[in-house]
Amino acid sequence: MIAYVTVGADDIDLAKRFYSAFLPALGYELSEGPEGLSYVLPVPFGQKPVLPDFYVKPTFNGAPATAGNGAMVAFEASSQQQVRTLHAAALVTGGTDEGQPGFRASYGPRFYVGYLRDPQGNKIALFSDDPNEVGRDG
Repeated sequence: MIAYVTVGADDIDLAKRFYSAFLPALGYELSEGPEGLSYVLPVPFGQKPVLPDFYVKPTFNGAPATAGNGAMVAFEASSQQQVRTLHAAALVTGGTDEGQPGFRASYGPRFYVGYLRDPQGNKIALFSDDPNEVGRDG
């Protein structure tokens, strides 16, 4: 089980605008501190945390943050429409497009995904795989 994912950012305010454009719509709550941004899913009283948490932080060694070559973080949306809406919101807040939302031939018939890069260059996927929605085959 993955407990948390951390990406580095040199401009925390810009990262906050980007990630806050879509993570709250996926249920994540934001807390901020001198160590950066913490996006976590709320935990009902008496239950275990829902994982993973997502952190955006300055680098520990003080060197510039860099994106991992081949690394990507994927967030599950509730629907294809939410993928489109959140992808567009992330582009407006400093993200760059890495693949418009849609079906991909190499994935399952219901896997609907859009790709982005955050302002630091980290690759992000927003996807839906809802069996109740129309798949790529109609």
